[in-house]
Amino acid sequence: MQSLTNRSKVVVKKEMTFTEKMYLPAILNGMRITFSHMFKKSATIKYPEHVRPRSSVYRGQHVLKRDEAGAERCTACGLCAVACPAEAITMVAAERKKGEENLYREEKYAAVYEINMLRCIFCGLCEEACPKEAIFLTDRIVDTEYERNDFVYGKDKLVEPVEKDKRIDVSVRQNEKTLEFKTHSEYGHNQVWDPNKSLKKKSGH
Repeated sequence: MQSLTNRSKVVVKKEMTFTEKMYLPAILNGMRITFSHMFKKSATIKYPEHVRPRSSVYRGQHVLKRDEAGAERCTACGLCAVACPAEAITMVAAERKKGEENLYREEKYAAVYEINMLRCIFCGLCEEACPKEAIFLTDRIVDTEYERNDFVYGKDKLVEPVEKDKRIDVSVRQNEKTLEFKTHSEYGHNQVWDPNKSLKKKSGH
C-alpha cells in the first residue's frame, strides 16, 4: 500500500535520558525565556495617565443625542433594540405631556432607556438603525465596575448634557454623504426643532 503523501513521518518511541527525566533542560529553557522578557520594553501602559492612540472611528460608550434646541432625539421606536444582535438594549416608551415640548422632540419618547454593557458587542448596528440620529457610539471607554448591575447604563449616563459646549461631537461617525445632506435646511429632518411652532400647528392657529 502506497502512502497518499510523502510528508508522513515514522514515529519512534524514544526513551528519555536521565537528564530529560529530571526535566532540567526544559526548566532552564523556560527560565531563560522568562529572564529575557525582563530586559525588554514593557508592553503595558499606565492607564488612565497614558492612553494608547485609537482609531478616529473607535466604537466605545454610547451617547443619546439631543437636537439643536436641547430636546432628546430618541422617540423610543425600538429599531435599535431590534437591530441589536446581543439584545443589550431595552426601553420603555411614554407619551410626552403638555409642557414637555422642550424636553422631548417628538410626542413619544423613551422614559427608560438602558444598555447592558456586559452584553453589548459594540458593533454599531444600533446607530445605523436609528432613523432620528439619536444614538451613536463614541470614543469614550466604558468605566470599570465591581457589580454587574452597575454595567447597565440608563439615561443618566447615556443622554448628553443640555449645554452645547458639553455636547459630544459625533461628526466623525458620519460619512461625507450624511454630512452633505445635513447642509440642506429645506429638508424636514435637518430643520431646527421649534416646539412653539409645533404647538401652533396643533392648535390650528
